[in-house]
Amino acid sequence: MRILLVSEDLPGEQIGGLGKHVVTLGNALLAHGHAVRILGRSDRPGASSEHARRIGFHGPFVPGFDYAHPGWKESQLGVFNPLKRPYFARKIAGAINRHGADADVVHYHGHLPMVGLHVAPGMNYVQTRHDQGSECLTHLRFRDDRPCTTLAPRDCSACICTDAGALRKSVTAIAVNRYRDDSARAFALHKTVFVSQFLLRQFLRAVPHADLARCRVIPNFVDYPRLAAIVDGALAPVAGRVVLVGRVDAGKGFGEFLAAAAGRLPELAQVLVAGDGPERVALEGRHAGVQVRFLGWQDYAGALALAASAHACVVPSVCEEACSTTVLEALALGRPCIALARGGTPELAAYQSYPGQLQLAHSMPELVERVRAQLATAPARPPPAAGFGADAAHLLPRLLELYAE
Repeated sequence: MRILLVSEDLPGEQIGGLGKHVVTLGNALLAHGHAVRILGRSDRPGASSEHARRIGFHGPFVPGFDYAHPGWKESQLGVFNPLKRPYFARKIAGAINRHGADADVVHYHGHLPMVGLHVAPGMNYVQTRHDQGSECLTHLRFRDDRPCTTLAPRDCSACICTDAGALRKSVTAIAVNRYRDDSARAFALHKTVFVSQFLLRQFLRAVPHADLARCRVIPNFVDYPRLAAIVDGALAPVAGRVVLVGRVDAGKGFGEFLAAAAGRLPELAQVLVAGDGPERVALEGRHAGVQVRFLGWQDYAGALALAASAHACVVPSVCEEACSTTVLEALALGRPCIALARGGTPELAAYQSYPGQLQLAHSMPELVERVRAQLATAPARPPPAAGFGADAAHLLPRLLELYAE
């Protein structure tokens, strides 16, 4: 099968969970004998072969569209522009039409659910929704340091302007209503994957009239043989080592965890924060010390090795993660994983390697107490399980079946 994977998150020096998922999927499809290309951005420096090597993809990378911002000035104007996201959706769809005409299936992984409205008629088009960007223009549904529950489009103006008046609220409402309606039309027109039941429910909560008959839920997956090999080659877990991996940004909960944990962890505890982002410098200045170290961005192999060495992996996201790859990786590595019971994370308990591996807390103080309790037990490293429910090889047949429909 000739498969074109598409994402505006690729290429990049530092790629997040969505980009990692696309690469894992592409390599798994290649290993099963399919012809796979990744179509991504053309406004990143470097040759196509260098992009493929850098992101770890074993097939060809095709630079197909630029994603530069042509002066929309949303922040300055204090409104979400109704024309901006449809503009980028058409740009990506144009690249898909140019490069995907000979593909048996095009699979889009990105942030603009309405791209499918502009692909060529008759194209076998699939998209996967990885975040709450099906109905939320910020993709996170996170405001004022907590998950956002508002449904009124006018209220979305608070995410672009703190003191929006009636006119700005009206313009933003037009943008949000159009965005949600376009998403619903795209879901009715083309096959769509949501990575968690939570994500599907959230969209229906915002757009209850949507026709989701062509949608299904297939979670993210990992390359389990690769992770099992890391466990086989790793030293014993380090007693007291607490590992946090991810982008150091609002919503990821790193600052909230470090503040709640200050002075409450046992003396042997060593918290390692692996990642970079806009909050890193401030948090490092506030919390770095004997027990807390900021390691900066780590490549994928380095991040996995750190997680494999952990006494406990902590995923303190205060936002509602749809399907946390970091949680899946910790579970596949056999490490205890402690996370907040938000978003789609509780669904991932289905992939535990042993009972109690995924520990869910309902508040940050409770999460810290669970970390304390875990550090009070000797670190164990069970041998890798024979299989993992969220392995690419296990879930790939479900995608291939969807491709063939």
